[in-house]
Amino acid sequence: MHPDIFQDFKMFEYFVRRVITLFFTLVIASIVIFISLEIIPGDPASYMLGINAQEDTLLALKKELGLDKPKLERYIVWVKGMLLGDFGISYTYRSPVIEMVSERLWVSLPLAVYALILSTFIALPVGIYAAANRGKVSDLSVMGITQIGIAIPNFWFAMLLVYLFAIILRWFSAGGFPGWEAGILFGLKSLTLPAIALALPQASILARVMRSALIDTLNEDFIKTARAKGLSYNQALIHHGIRNALIPVLTIIGLQFSFLMAGAIIIENVFFLPGLGRLIFQSIAQRDIIVVESVIMLLVFSVVVVTFIVDIAYVIVDPRLRSSIL
Repeated sequence: MHPDIFQDFKMFEYFVRRVITLFFTLVIASIVIFISLEIIPGDPASYMLGINAQEDTLLALKKELGLDKPKLERYIVWVKGMLLGDFGISYTYRSPVIEMVSERLWVSLPLAVYALILSTFIALPVGIYAAANRGKVSDLSVMGITQIGIAIPNFWFAMLLVYLFAIILRWFSAGGFPGWEAGILFGLKSLTLPAIALALPQASILARVMRSALIDTLNEDFIKTARAKGLSYNQALIHHGIRNALIPVLTIIGLQFSFLMAGAIIIENVFFLPGLGRLIFQSIAQRDIIVVESVIMLLVFSVVVVTFIVDIAYVIVDPRLRSSIL
């Protein structure tokens, strides 16, 4: 068999394995989400009608909402609907879940992208600076600061930012979102503090990854060859080290996007942003189970798919990993 054909076949085989893993991960996740929310105490129909509701009225509402059907049948209907783009009808608002998700996605998605951009622009220079000064006081200081950034939860950062920039300095509002129709600048301004709160812990992680990857790269033979040809340490780092160290860093950046989407749940509630996170909290409080199930499944889907894309991209761009697989 020709080597190129053999490599293409192995790559296709790896791709198929990853697709199968993705499929079963989503199936297991949907089962866990459905069962977890079904065993939560409290009946949505009883919550909506109150404790003094008549039995026949309660049964009629359950039938209307489809809650009188067996759990297995409801699970199958829910999964089939999602595959067709139909996430069901909200118990509380009587509107399609997909419309509610679409409206709030225009807040959560820009927030995650904004936080990812901030995280990347903060982390890469910090990681490069630390690697360039390895073992020095400046390197140890940067690593200490990043350790603090990892240890402190993002909602603590959020509260500190609100206290400093909204209450004391009054540069930003403490929360709320004016809507994109008010202007892109006003929208971005209202997302700035939440994006910073989301970005700081992720930037701390990414900076440490960048430093480690760059230090490992600087110990490679091609760097030593470049130094032997007359390049200084910083020249070798800039011209050869950074480019090769970015491969694992780009992988982490891809994974961070899905984590930022999921992590925005708490931040959106701190800043009263009308995004997916706030929708989940409101739906839990109102026992709107169909909304909670669908939004969580959507977030899980985004995490799994982004992870899948990153894995495939990593194999394509990294010849070392590709050779180990093929």
